[in-house]
Amino acid sequence: MKVLVAVKRVVDANVKVGVKSDGTGVDISNVKMSINPFDEIAVEEAVRLKEAGAIAEVVAVSCGVEQSQETLRTALAIGADRAILIGTDEALQPLAVAKLLKAIVDREQPSLVMLGKQAIDDDSNQTGQMLAALAGLPQATFASKVVVAGGNATVSREVDGGMETLSLTLPAVVTTDLRLNEPRYVTLPNIMKAKKKPLEIVKPEALGVDVTPRLKTLKVSEPPKRSAGVKVPDVKTLVEKLKTEAKVL
Repeated sequence: MKVLVAVKRVVDANVKVGVKSDGTGVDISNVKMSINPFDEIAVEEAVRLKEAGAIAEVVAVSCGVEQSQETLRTALAIGADRAILIGTDEALQPLAVAKLLKAIVDREQPSLVMLGKQAIDDDSNQTGQMLAALAGLPQATFASKVVVAGGNATVSREVDGGMETLSLTLPAVVTTDLRLNEPRYVTLPNIMKAKKKPLEIVKPEALGVDVTPRLKTLKVSEPPKRSAGVKVPDVKTLVEKLKTEAKVL
């Protein structure tokens, strides 16, 4: 059995970004980039399944610029066996990514596809669902527990009313939530080993996928800054301000 894990290169979660001066997007020049945290959880879970003997191979795949190789090397250092980069400088939207992943799924024929429930840069939460629809595969989103056995995947997930458990016939698509696991610390020996693991680079054209953006961003702007708070000497003044300024009383 083979697991295909999709990973994305995003701005590090600890970095504060700003908007470009011309308002065309977020300024990510000279900022630290990392693997999307939800995708890192997906890689960790796939590696754990391999260590438990449930699967035989973990393949990491990413779509994007050449620097995404660094993200794939991180996945390889966690424990993935090989990696595939679909290289393009085009700004990829969720549907284009889903189509690219579908092409890789058709080629690799994995028993399970895992990816984070969303990316922390755009928070779209669409790619996994779109991939399942395009590939005609069963899906389970927001997984907090995954068990693979006997050609099936049992997935537990949190819903508004509590917990829900799904049984999927493999192959299937699973998106991961934060509660699924805690990714391991990547050691220096594993980082060195990752440099020797195979990393294949393909182009969207070779996969027969058009990644031209379907949506156009007109403008990006920062939210308005909150005004500073005001100290009042007593409750009477506070009530008066709530009446006259805030108009909540």
